[in-house]
Amino acid sequence: MRIVISTTKLRVFLLSALGALFVAGCAQYAEMESGKASAPQPRTTQDSEMASNVPVAREGAASSADELEEVIVTGARPSDVGRMPAGAIEMQNAPVTGGFAGAASMRLMVDLDANADFALRSLSSDEELWVIAKPTASASSKDDAHPGTGAMVARFTDDHDGPTATAKELPLPLKHTDVNAVINGYISSVNVTQQFENPFDEKIEAVYLFPLPEKAAVTGFLMVIGERKIRGIVREKEEAEQIYREARSQGYAASLLVQHRPNVFEQKVANIEPGKSIDVDIRYFHTLAYNDGWYSFVFPTVVGPRYNPPGSEDPVRAVPSDDISETGSGTAVRYLRPEERSAHDISINVEINAGVEIEELRSSHWIDAQQGAPERASVALARQATMPNKDFVLDFQVAGRTIKSNMLTYVDPQTQQGYFTLMLYPPALTGSLARQPMELVFVLDCSGSMRGRPLMQAKNAVLAALTHLNEDDTFQIIRFSDNTSQFGNAPVPATPENLRLARRYIESLGGSGGTQMIEGIRAALDFPHDPKRFRFVSFMTDGYIGNEVDIIGAVHDRIGESRIFSFGVGSSVNRYLMERMAKEGRGAVAYLSPQDSATDIMNRFFDRISHPAMTDVEIDWGSMAATDVYPAKLPDLFVGRPVVVTGKFLGQPSGVTVRGRSAGETQRVRIGGSDSDAGNEYVAKIWARLRIADLSDRQAWQSDPYHELAADIKTTALEHQLMSDYTSFIAVDTSRVTEGSRGTTIHQAVPVPDGVSYETTVGDGQ
Repeated sequence: MRIVISTTKLRVFLLSALGALFVAGCAQYAEMESGKASAPQPRTTQDSEMASNVPVAREGAASSADELEEVIVTGARPSDVGRMPAGAIEMQNAPVTGGFAGAASMRLMVDLDANADFALRSLSSDEELWVIAKPTASASSKDDAHPGTGAMVARFTDDHDGPTATAKELPLPLKHTDVNAVINGYISSVNVTQQFENPFDEKIEAVYLFPLPEKAAVTGFLMVIGERKIRGIVREKEEAEQIYREARSQGYAASLLVQHRPNVFEQKVANIEPGKSIDVDIRYFHTLAYNDGWYSFVFPTVVGPRYNPPGSEDPVRAVPSDDISETGSGTAVRYLRPEERSAHDISINVEINAGVEIEELRSSHWIDAQQGAPERASVALARQATMPNKDFVLDFQVAGRTIKSNMLTYVDPQTQQGYFTLMLYPPALTGSLARQPMELVFVLDCSGSMRGRPLMQAKNAVLAALTHLNEDDTFQIIRFSDNTSQFGNAPVPATPENLRLARRYIESLGGSGGTQMIEGIRAALDFPHDPKRFRFVSFMTDGYIGNEVDIIGAVHDRIGESRIFSFGVGSSVNRYLMERMAKEGRGAVAYLSPQDSATDIMNRFFDRISHPAMTDVEIDWGSMAATDVYPAKLPDLFVGRPVVVTGKFLGQPSGVTVRGRSAGETQRVRIGGSDSDAGNEYVAKIWARLRIADLSDRQAWQSDPYHELAADIKTTALEHQLMSDYTSFIAVDTSRVTEGSRGTTIHQAVPVPDGVSYETTVGDGQ
């Protein structure tokens, strides 16, 4: 295994002429061709050894010695470098590798920063440390424009068109995704392997946009080429992208992982040789959701097509599979047409250790399940369910109706900094208490992406909710797409006549147009609140928008005394938006998949809001000096909906006391402390991920003229080696220059989510 490290400082003393070293190595890349590249042809047995005639652009790399502060050298094993703290490490007689020539040996002095030290401490005896090239000068504008490397996707059609045409398989690089998850209690550790293969007769760069859970703390990134394993590290995003461009232009195999949203990532793999493959392993941790006795493990498989209102910054655009334009801001997701398909499939294996008896399993997909011990289960995705076009959801119910609050702790052995995470469950509350009158506001997304099954599910959910209203309740119904309209000018009493008219209004709604969700937010939260009633705002949407930050900011600014319950409707919803709306709205989130019963979902919703919530929640930390606790403001505790609280502490972990009010009375919950477990190292990662999420949310509404929030995000991400909006994973294999010309960039096209209409979401890409 080799590890790629890009240090921030590197002093190089050459024993021979350094100028010749770089000139010879870079001369072959000086030529640049212009124009568009043709689509590469699928590789066949007959032409596998034939040279490609496809014209390609060759990117310049005319760097000089003065422009480089780091050079490419061969790996040094721990026995050579030693496990040392941050400081100077001297390596002698390290032969130069890659495309550089002209010096037989060199001596270099490396000033290791915190990131390099982090990687050194993680080395094992069979791993190597790699220092890779990073020019200080900006990459050329021509390189940024990718001349001659348009987003080419080979597309094959039948001899005839029309509804009888057979779906054709596109030759795309992503062949398989393998997911292996281990669940211990409410923490899951997940390894994702993406297998890229080059089916063409020239080198390619593969680009793939994909989702991960919105709370995932991505902690590992490994590029596997044959028997070689190159571990990536986290660098500042601009630096990582610069390293990737340089490695790509010089012919090295490289991988870059970039975060576009907390739940949307982009994988780039450069210089995959014809007929060969490169695997990319991604590892992350996250906490499981818990609702009414059920834990939920979710693995999202496809990014839903987003609507981007005019003026959206960094939009995620939906375009057809053969769109080759490089114009437009933001990032484009390419979607397969209904008559197209990809060979990409997925396998999922989940090992569960719930800690208590597992009573029942249920899944969104066909699964093969085995249960040994009562608290353990092994689950695998069945062979007939391997198409990655909807979220994989695995729920497991644990024994006992009362789950105790509990705390996990970890103390860093080097810094003695402690981290904790506790799952706080509300105390058992009596259901016989009369609930207060409520003001229910239902907001329905009637945009084009909701047309069909999703909108029908949302409408059925609201219809089911109306049956729970009492005559002293009031309600309002708001729809939005390109514009908004509503059932009445103001909330109306839940009389039989008003309910009859409301049902007629709901049944008349259809799905079309864009998703101007912010107008729905304003319509739901801007009218005066009746102080005699609790206001609950229920959003029914798939969340397919590109301006999530605007929505989160609007909720924060307008929430007042309201509570938002977000209902994600569909097979692959934008869970990041759903979770953040509920967080800022001090409510909760629920998901309504195509196979769920809308009536059951709304029954549970009303069961929850009909019981008194625990409000004004505070934690007495006792002797435990807790700091940087997230969420900073604890939300209300609803029956069956625990809250995960994570923070830092110094000293020994001790018990804490949670206080709050419910039905006019003070409630207390005592949570005992626990000894720090070295195996709980992931707790520090989870804390760092939550800190990054909190800082990112604050950017939606807090002025930051000096970019202090961005700096804090970057510092936290680099210290804990995590992905963020400002940091990326980079891995480069410098052991050899790949053969052949640069080739073409291939964007992996994906299916639209199950139940979503291609025509009303992607269409012609406009």
